[in-house]
Amino acid sequence: MASFRVQLSEQDDAYDCRENESVLHGMARLGKKGIPLGCRGGGCGICKVQVLSGQYSSQVMSRCHISETDLENNCVLACRTFPESDLEIAVIGKMAKNILARSDPSK
Repeated sequence: MASFRVQLSEQDDAYDCRENESVLHGMARLGKKGIPLGCRGGGCGICKVQVLSGQYSSQVMSRCHISETDLENNCVLACRTFPESDLEIAVIGKMAKNILARSDPSK
């Protein structure tokens, strides 16, 4: 089973994610922090990220959280996204401000 490296662009952190697990579940499995955890099934939209580089596949996502424009800009829910190569992602969801503040010791 292949494994890919997921780099969190705002943080100096990365983790390995298996090809058959979502980007969110890979992070949670390793006990990492970075992408906000919510319902883990696509219903809350808290884990919204933008894929900056790399290939991925995704499952159906609610239009309440991900619009067509979002998809065109590689904005997806991490819980519904699966790596097909190494990825670089940016957290952009509802909780992004809290995550970024936690990762910056000056704040």
